[in-house]
Amino acid sequence: MVKCFVLISMAILTTLLNSCGSYPRLLRFPFDPGGRGLNSRSSELTPQVTSSYIIFVSDRNGSQDVYLFNAQKRQLIDLPGLNSLDEVASHPSISEDGRYIVFATSRQGKSNIYLYDRQNQQKRSLTENLQAEVRNPMINADGDRIVFEIAQDGQWDIMVYDRAGNPID
Repeated sequence: MVKCFVLISMAILTTLLNSCGSYPRLLRFPFDPGGRGLNSRSSELTPQVTSSYIIFVSDRNGSQDVYLFNAQKRQLIDLPGLNSLDEVASHPSISEDGRYIVFATSRQGKSNIYLYDRQNQQKRSLTENLQAEVRNPMINADGDRIVFEIAQDGQWDIMVYDRAGNPID
């Protein structure tokens, strides 16, 4: 089953990487049984790709956390203060320059959207004051707009926020 997850993750990643360049290409990243590379024995979920980075969620350390891989240097990047043992992370997205990361979390049945600034190593909630379920955040290439889904009034709607956490009409 683990091999199946790895193969599916690689297929999705290959599809994403092939669609991002000017020509189709297959990037081969080695399998690392120690979990220090892109491919491991664990599940790698919801990858998002920029020209230099691959961001994804994995359960390789016993909890569902966000990981960042530098595709050019072929190594994982530390994200101090981003992951928390009492939260389940999902759907990460990264700005083109790699400075800003948004992702969803679930903690004790409450969902939240966080923005992480790699330069300052700070994580802050964008949605803690919303009394609604939120999911599937994405950040634009410049890192100044965040979009996510919100369940209000019995339906899912789209919200757009600026990086400061203010709604944009």
